[in-house]
Amino acid sequence: MPTWAAAQGVIVAGRGIELEFDARMHSRAIAVRAQDRIELGPFSASETVKTDKGERADFTLVDHDKEPISDAIGKGHRHRLTGRGPDLEKTVEIILYDDWPDVAVFQTTYSNVGTNPLAIEAWTQNHYAIAAAPGPEPAFWSYQSGSYEKRPDWVLPLPAGFRQENFQGMNATDYGGGTPVVDVWRRDVGLAVGHLGLVPKNVSLPVSRTRDRATLGLRAAAGRVLAPGEKLTTLKTFVAVHRGDHFQSLATYRRLMIRQGIQLATAPASAFEPIWCAWGYGREFTTEQVLATLPVVEKLGLRWVTLDDGWQVAEGDWSPNPAKFPGGDADMKKFVDRIHAAGFRAQLWWTPLAADPGSRLEREHPELLLRNQDGSTRAITWWDSLYLCPANQAVREDAQAFVRKALGEWGFDALKIDGQHLNGAPPCFNAAHGHATPEESSEGVPGFFRAVWEEALATRPDAVVEICPCGTGYSFFTMPYLNMAVAADPESSWQVRLKGKTLKALLGDGVAYFGDFVELSTGAEDFASTLGVGGVVGTNFAWPGAPGKKDKKLLLTREREEKWAFWVKLYQEKRLSQGEYLGALYDIGFDRPEAHAIRKGDALYYAFFANRFRGQVELRGLESRRYRVRDYETGRDFGVVSGPRAPLGVSFKRHLLLEALPE
Repeated sequence: MPTWAAAQGVIVAGRGIELEFDARMHSRAIAVRAQDRIELGPFSASETVKTDKGERADFTLVDHDKEPISDAIGKGHRHRLTGRGPDLEKTVEIILYDDWPDVAVFQTTYSNVGTNPLAIEAWTQNHYAIAAAPGPEPAFWSYQSGSYEKRPDWVLPLPAGFRQENFQGMNATDYGGGTPVVDVWRRDVGLAVGHLGLVPKNVSLPVSRTRDRATLGLRAAAGRVLAPGEKLTTLKTFVAVHRGDHFQSLATYRRLMIRQGIQLATAPASAFEPIWCAWGYGREFTTEQVLATLPVVEKLGLRWVTLDDGWQVAEGDWSPNPAKFPGGDADMKKFVDRIHAAGFRAQLWWTPLAADPGSRLEREHPELLLRNQDGSTRAITWWDSLYLCPANQAVREDAQAFVRKALGEWGFDALKIDGQHLNGAPPCFNAAHGHATPEESSEGVPGFFRAVWEEALATRPDAVVEICPCGTGYSFFTMPYLNMAVAADPESSWQVRLKGKTLKALLGDGVAYFGDFVELSTGAEDFASTLGVGGVVGTNFAWPGAPGKKDKKLLLTREREEKWAFWVKLYQEKRLSQGEYLGALYDIGFDRPEAHAIRKGDALYYAFFANRFRGQVELRGLESRRYRVRDYETGRDFGVVSGPRAPLGVSFKRHLLLEALPE
């Protein structure tokens, strides 16, 4: 055994990140910036296993070697650190890639070197502590990626006592799944942890906070008994250091996944047109109401018409409701033709993987239902429906047949795929499905959406496919199969903005981000939050002149009509949704006022948000030239500034939208 290992430990050093291991193989992360080394926190037991006799956290470091490597992610060097326990050997492989100076990729193997079987209940990777820097609270901000029924903010400060598991399996009967990354950052440095698997895994990414530190990591159940000589290998995980907020780490995660073969879509130009949805009339809408509203929709400059929930017989019976479409398929096609004749594109709401009790699908094909271990069905509470199994081929084929009908026969241009149950699925024990493991259902969710996506594009190559997982944290694994993401039932304007920043990090600028109906924003009229983050604007107003009963809260009053027309026109003039979102320029947590920036051509556009603000803001990302700055909402001229960073004295309430044009 090399004496240096036991006495001194090892530093695995990259250009932007270092991992320091002590003699027990506890470790800490260090961010390297020029000549600075920022030690994020104290040593912690970062890679451990839990056995039936307790947690195994200490391993004596006995060896370290290094070799060059080239794989799908790139070229670099692989370090192997080996540690010994009484009956368990641990080998940690760490790859530092030339193209990813701030990232370290991990995989750990545990070998039973004893003489008795060893029960492994769970393993932990990349469990790190981050010390709170001196200064005012909040000491930390964070990105949390679990999906929960309470629909919490994805981005939030960490108060002392905070804990969230971010379990990527089911966290309620129909809430689960997510993007397997968490991030905690201070004003000066941040740390992200996640896994690089290509399918969803039921892992946890717990984040917690005490008074003086925050912790994060990744943990997974193992459920293995290792016979002597047998091994257990973890998922491939990563740790990344960064400056600023979570945008940096999520964009890095996206690029790492693309290197491994993930392909993200580019939306057609039509996906960036503003949207009107008939949901303002509720499930009880009539076709007469929708058609009577079209002249007002045209007057406001909106280009999409969405037919929402209520057109169908039932979830699981995706036939036109005869009370609204007495001629069935023929009437639905005529309805879509009238929308097209009025100059609009048409989108259809759909909540797949759901079948109402008593629906056609549940009656005729009960074998498609997802089953719990006791044989019972699994409820989707919001829709009062039952889960279908996304891994079952017949379920996928049934969904594909509907896509062909909706986009082909009826003539819709887009699908609005909706439901809080879309990110994940419970384990399926339906013996008729022949699953190798019950988890095939959750791992099969991406495959279901791939089948839908490919059928949509085969039927209509310019189709827009929107997936709206209703307030949940979005699953990266379904993102290759959409070209429109959405704020998905935001509960505030803050959620519109934080979701916009998060989704642009994960998807890039080629996919449209719909800020959802403006009526869901704070004050029910905040178009600025969607414009400011480069989102597509939309509304679900009800027109007072349309026949039948309407929700008074959603009526398009004369005052609202003027505001809606102004903001839709402004959106169309700037089309910032097709610009480059510069998410690395501002920290959504620590920068005040909150700020966002978009580059479009030679111009830069800035959006600042606060209840009230008077003081100096900084325009970042400018070139070393002169720019004329104006408020593009009010037309106020702020004069000329010079880049690359320009201070500017301002005063505003709620928001300020600035345009910087080169002179």
